[in-house]
Amino acid sequence: MSVQLGYWEFASSGRGDACSDNPPLLERTLPGSKVFSNCGLAVACDGVAPVAGGTAPGQPPIFLLWDGRLDNRKEIVSELDGRVSSASSDPEIVAAAYVRWQMDSFHKLIGDWSLTIWNPQARSLILAKDPIGLGPLFYCRTETSVRWSSSLDLLVAEASGALDLDFEYLAGWLAFFPEAHLTPYRSIRAVPPSSFVLFEQGRTTVAQYWDFDPNKQIRYANAFDYEEHFREVLSNAVRRRLRSEKPLLAELSGGMDSSSVVSLADAMLKHEQGLAPRLDTLSYYDDLEPHWNELPYLSKVEERRGRTGHRIQVDCADDLSSILWHTTFAPAPSDCGKNSARNREVERLIATGGYGGILSGTGGDEFTGGVPTAIPELANLLTEFRLVAFAGRLKTWALSQRKTWFQLLWESFRAFLPNRLLHTLPSQRPPRWLVPRFARHHASALAGYDVRLKFFGPRPSFQENLSALQGLKRYVACSIISPRGGCERRYPYLDRDLLEFLFAVPREELIEPGRRRSLMRRALAGIVPDEILTRKRKAYVSRGPRVAIAKRWAELLPLTQNMTAESLGIVSPERFVSVLEDLRMGKEAPLVPVLRTLVLERWLRNLAAEEAVNLNATRPVGEGSSAKAALRIDAKVSAG
Repeated sequence: MSVQLGYWEFASSGRGDACSDNPPLLERTLPGSKVFSNCGLAVACDGVAPVAGGTAPGQPPIFLLWDGRLDNRKEIVSELDGRVSSASSDPEIVAAAYVRWQMDSFHKLIGDWSLTIWNPQARSLILAKDPIGLGPLFYCRTETSVRWSSSLDLLVAEASGALDLDFEYLAGWLAFFPEAHLTPYRSIRAVPPSSFVLFEQGRTTVAQYWDFDPNKQIRYANAFDYEEHFREVLSNAVRRRLRSEKPLLAELSGGMDSSSVVSLADAMLKHEQGLAPRLDTLSYYDDLEPHWNELPYLSKVEERRGRTGHRIQVDCADDLSSILWHTTFAPAPSDCGKNSARNREVERLIATGGYGGILSGTGGDEFTGGVPTAIPELANLLTEFRLVAFAGRLKTWALSQRKTWFQLLWESFRAFLPNRLLHTLPSQRPPRWLVPRFARHHASALAGYDVRLKFFGPRPSFQENLSALQGLKRYVACSIISPRGGCERRYPYLDRDLLEFLFAVPREELIEPGRRRSLMRRALAGIVPDEILTRKRKAYVSRGPRVAIAKRWAELLPLTQNMTAESLGIVSPERFVSVLEDLRMGKEAPLVPVLRTLVLERWLRNLAAEEAVNLNATRPVGEGSSAKAALRIDAKVSAG
């Protein structure tokens, strides 16, 4: 994966040549990279090279950095009327598209990508991302300059002055995931998915360039047409992510999503040219976890492939220790604990196997009907005033889910009511060890930015899909902090064309009463092993982390004493220790927020312990002040 770091000093007139001596900042921070400068802008890139595109006769060319994969290059080439050819590179095609259509070109670019465009004539800088936001791209603007990078730690290392923590980000991290445009630092922001950020000397503009069409609907007279269409778009989504000069890994969990990706990929690799030279599988297992015995299912896929993939034993106690003993600087909480034995083994596999990417099944469960709920379908019928059909489906779903008609009817109406009229669901309540003032001020982030259905407007099922997609965008943004030293992750189920299809087909095609993933099971019959297509539910992990807390209790306790999170007005240590005691004794407690709190505390302590960091922690005073500068970091952290 490529890395870039750049800055633009607004007052500098710069030089007009394409390349000059390495600016000291870039030479020090990203050694060994290629450094370019143009009219006051300087950028260092490692793994990607800029291209120049003409704007008009006599005007200086634009400067474009493209990092990603362009899936519809043939279509764009045909629309550009000879300005580029099929032999042109992806960056050259993107540059020509921008010269012709300006910002209107971004919605035409299908794929996983991020780009940087410098227009010396207009003296403007543009940063943009694909609709899912799979490429990390961060920026920090001051009154005199803007700096940006694909790596958050590079921006933290080179920030001028002190950085303030963003408490909304921390709240989002503790519960679900923070908004995609946030970072742990208030002055550093991420380019939002499906958006561009335009920098000019006097202003900064953030704009969304594309979104899914709520009016698009796909209706066929025959169920077989839905199945054929689904196979086509899913196969194409996998095919796009198989294009690689290096071998690839595919996560194989034994579930329907990852098994479908591997099964479709194998068929393509046997019969098509121009794809990855090899695809190997990567699976995790834990023999001691009673609810996570996936080996019988993933073995079925391996048997069909004719070879066993890489299997890694999961040790939850070791995972917890990697958090407790992570003492090096990390730019974000999500980077703490990544030195576990499991992650080290994955890194070793990637290095020795020369893999260029990892295929993931993330997103399939959310959009193919993996959640057995009737609410989106029933809500659709309500908003369309199809009351006879509503009554019929209400009866069918009630029998399937063993609920009363009235109970299911109330759940359907409840989905439209504002939160203030409802009792908060247990899954949306803030962890009880959080300081009430902090929990109150960041209630939205702690509830996962829950959005209620609207009766008028797009179909409720479409609204639900967008809400789920926003959650996945937050997950991706929180997970991808730096491209350095990592392996690119590829998500077939987050393919734009596939999502457009799934958002447009009738909800009752995707899921039926008593039959999750109805369309997927029908369409992939004979492609995915029957044992996987017919399984009722996927396994889950519940025992391992609880046992790990009891096993590592002596190591864990010091992290609960004199907590930095307490000094910031975030955590009540007494209540937190009480919850840890419950888990230790085998009682029910919200496990994920507990682990997230431990990670947050470890991360905050690492900031305080870093010799090059001046950390002055004071408890926020007054309502809302926690969102301001309670924790200030002298940002001179080593970029290594």
